[in-house]
Amino acid sequence: MPLAPDSDILHPGVVELPEVLDLKAATPLTVEFLTLLGRRVHVDASNVQRLGGQCLQVLLSAAMTWKADKIPFVLVNVSGDFNEGLARLGVSATDFTGGGINLNEQDCIDRR
Repeated sequence: MPLAPDSDILHPGVVELPEVLDLKAATPLTVEFLTLLGRRVHVDASNVQRLGGQCLQVLLSAAMTWKADKIPFVLVNVSGDFNEGLARLGVSATDFTGGGINLNEQDCIDRR
């Protein structure tokens, strides 16, 4: 995946997750990530109160896509409910930022 113009790389795209991440939220979330392809992304999970399996799949797919492109994908402001939802579905925040998926920003920058 080609990188976005330098001005876009300097300023990460911010995805503000809604309170409810259910089936109805999955398609708009997918579209939002697609518009940010090639840019650093900060995913703000501060408002999340409920996380469903469909949106978790979207988030994990996006994280893996950004990792494959060696572009930072960072979870920020993770709410307790988001963490609980991840745990309920057998995932943890480290699957996005370390451990299984290792998506910390410095790691992606170092590999360019």
